[in-house]
Amino acid sequence: MAGEVDRESYSDGEVDSPFTMYKDRDDWKDVTPLPQDDGPNPVVRIAYSEKFQDVYNYFRAVLKTDERSERALQLTKDAAELNPANYTVWHYRQILLQALNKDLWEEMQYIRGVIEDNPKNYQVWHHRRLLVEWLKDPSKELRFTSSILQMDAKNYHAWSHRQWVLSTYNLWEKELEYVDDLLEEDVRNNSAWNHRYYVVSRSQEFSNEIVEREVRYTFAKIKKAPNNESAWNYLRGILDGRDAYSYPNMMETCQEMYDNSIRSPYLLGFIIDMYEEMLEGKHEDQTILTKAVDMCKLLSDEIDPVRKEYWAYRSRTLVIKYGSSPPES
Repeated sequence: MAGEVDRESYSDGEVDSPFTMYKDRDDWKDVTPLPQDDGPNPVVRIAYSEKFQDVYNYFRAVLKTDERSERALQLTKDAAELNPANYTVWHYRQILLQALNKDLWEEMQYIRGVIEDNPKNYQVWHHRRLLVEWLKDPSKELRFTSSILQMDAKNYHAWSHRQWVLSTYNLWEKELEYVDDLLEEDVRNNSAWNHRYYVVSRSQEFSNEIVEREVRYTFAKIKKAPNNESAWNYLRGILDGRDAYSYPNMMETCQEMYDNSIRSPYLLGFIIDMYEEMLEGKHEDQTILTKAVDMCKLLSDEIDPVRKEYWAYRSRTLVIKYGSSPPES
């Protein structure tokens, strides 16, 4: 809608100007600054800049008197610029916004800029969440988090905010399309794989039809990048509670990849897991154990020697649990 675009692009029109200390401002002469109390014998005194001391001395003063004014609101902006992680500054600003009945869309535009400058700061994301709750309007959030994730695909705060918006306001409809786009850009985007699981598990039931769809989707990605651990982990996640070896065409698909000389340690590890499931299912064919042990040796000696001890351990465990004779020493 046109009105939404106008609000999103709102700018308060401020321009950079030389900073005037609060102690030198005529309109603050009535306030007595309150210095920080570090106690009589501070172990390590922090060398705050003159500007930082000035702003926070006045911030503590208005906080103590609970002043609710336009100038106090502006002071919180200066304080947040100097330390955007200060919880008390943002809490007090939230009180002032409501007390002064400020335009929350203007505040949304302000916090957008702050987040863009401090994208990994918990307090600024929390402030934006409160604004969304007060406005009861999440319409900007998916686009906004997408822009932040373009800067850093692993930004935990952006993902957390996006998932909160999706679940709180039931905005699942096009989210899998968004994940598809991310994985088309980078199939190794672990955050996108995690998010896909989040979306599927919360917006759909893991019915046989959905699981089958996700298995097909995942293998299509795996065949593009067999050494991508994220996709293999996703496959394990969506099969949780199901025997992978008995899933239609699962063993055949993995065996085909193996026969085509694909030697991804994740592929081999997955096949070993399926062999173990078969052994747990009381399959009598001892060649299954032999295949599993041989694959552990291949991983240990050639494919994944970094985890040599782990694969040796897996081999010993399989033989002890399912072998008909004691393992060789």
